[in-house]
Amino acid sequence: MKGSEELGIKSEYDSNLRHIEYAMEKYSRMLFRISYSILSDEHDAEDAIQETFIRYMTKAPLFRDSDHEKAWLIKVVTNVSKNMLRLKNRQLIHSTDELQSIGIDEENRTVFEVIMQLPPKYRVVLDLYYIEGYKAKEISAIIGITQTAVRKRLQYARTLLKNEMERIGLE
Repeated sequence: MKGSEELGIKSEYDSNLRHIEYAMEKYSRMLFRISYSILSDEHDAEDAIQETFIRYMTKAPLFRDSDHEKAWLIKVVTNVSKNMLRLKNRQLIHSTDELQSIGIDEENRTVFEVIMQLPPKYRVVLDLYYIEGYKAKEISAIIGITQTAVRKRLQYARTLLKNEMERIGLE
């Protein structure tokens, strides 16, 4: 009897491990982009993702569906990144290699760097809205603010972005 129990536990462990590996493959790039938009540092963003998946493994939450899982991961990586940001006050340095690793080409580098100069609370909503395709209601649930606050942050971020683009001669 003990042998069959051990096989059942091992089988469940293997299944969980495969699911975690799948989640890492599926969401890592997106989580990296979100974390990088908060931390402005490739290595710190990687650390934040690692911490996010450690929490995923240790807490072993149950999700209704893949959207629920994705939202949970985004919320955790956002919180981990914000906590890391509080501990470090870094200058913005973006090498070409760092930008290419998150899918930003030279053509979009200037726009990206202007966005990265925005405060983190604006960068996160821009990323979730324009890149990840979330609606204001979903963003409010993910980052824990009201829908009105999400819309205001988007509006203000667009204004800041437009003004800075005009100031440097891009439109």
